[in-house]
Amino acid sequence: MSSMSNVTLGYGALLTALGVGGFAATSAPTALIPAGFGVVAVGLGLVARQEKYRMHAMHASALLGVLGVLGSARGLSKLPALLSGGDVERPAAVIAQSLMAVLSAGYVVVCVRSFVAARRAAPSP
Repeated sequence: MSSMSNVTLGYGALLTALGVGGFAATSAPTALIPAGFGVVAVGLGLVARQEKYRMHAMHASALLGVLGVLGSARGLSKLPALLSGGDVERPAAVIAQSLMAVLSAGYVVVCVRSFVAARRAAPSP
């Protein structure tokens, strides 16, 4: 079983928890967006446990991580103002977006490292 499939399952679980927790705290439907990404990541992590689908599922999950960074990075730009006590519109959204951006960026880094290691370990043609 691939350790990256387990990492993907963990990433998906964290995003799902972030989305559900954000929705529980705010009742805003958009707070569930991270949960949507999380459910897809969990599905890809499960598919990646099958050897014949692993490579495709892991590449798709890396793309999902990149989309997660791109879609939530704007929260990071507002985070310094929030942390310094400034007035920020929808502070819960800023926190959730920042968490999703950091989680997704970290996940993408782990994916790239895994891809490079797999490439180096592959037999030469």
